Amino acid sequence: MATPSDWRAVNRANWDERVPVHSAGAFYDLPGFVAGRDTLRGFEAAEVGDVDGRTLLHLQCHIGLDTLSWARHGAAVTGLDFSEPALETARELAARIGVTTARFVAADVYDAVHALDARTFDIVYTGMGALCWLPDINRWAQTAAALVAPGGFLYVAEFHPVADVLGEDGHTVEHDYFLRDPIVVDEPGSYAAPDVPTTETLTIEWRHGVGDVVSAVAAAGLRVEFLHEHDNGHFRLPAGLDVPLVYSLRARKPA
Repeated sequence: MATPSDWRAVNRANWDERVPVHSAGAFYDLPGFVAGRDTLRGFEAAEVGDVDGRTLLHLQCHIGLDTLSWARHGAAVTGLDFSEPALETARELAARIGVTTARFVAADVYDAVHALDARTFDIVYTGMGALCWLPDINRWAQTAAALVAPGGFLYVAEFHPVADVLGEDGHTVEHDYFLRDPIVVDEPGSYAAPDVPTTETLTIEWRHGVGDVVSAVAAAGLRVEFLHEHDNGHFRLPAGLDVPLVYSLRARKPA
């Protein structure tokens, strides 16, 4: 049985196996993306603003759909992920849509500063479902802050942990919001294709409260400009239950 100390190897094996499942399935819809579908949510593009000509680093980019969507908006993009198979797919997609300047780097997020030769970026971006795979949110924030150029900013769009404590019925509270211990899950399939069998069934995750994330970002020396909560994610809760499903945060490094 996996232990929390194995988290990186366990999660990488799981994500490596997900790549062909995600590439072939309807959830990520690669043919639609190649045809021009933008995977960014409307509030992301609005809150980040004009990226034309700006450098953007996407941490934990998976197969690169959001990364390449930013490239379509005009950013000079770099994607970083610990799964080499995922990055191979991202590179293939970049070639298929004619984005020749995108760079994809294989590294654990905590090693990003070294892997990127201490380069900094106008925008450091992290998207949905990224932070739960990291045990140390303070170390993540310090790493992200080190990658932001002076005057640039970190932008986070993430699933809201309040929604995470609800059961499948959307009404029952089944999980502890304040749980900070590792969460070991053993189940086949993927959120994108739950009925597709997989052999790497284990994952190790962590729950990070909104306060934890904001405090970590502030402690890393970034100035929080806003924290917004949204009711639109990959799913909606049953009618009559209004809780935030997603939050977004922007924090700037002093010039």
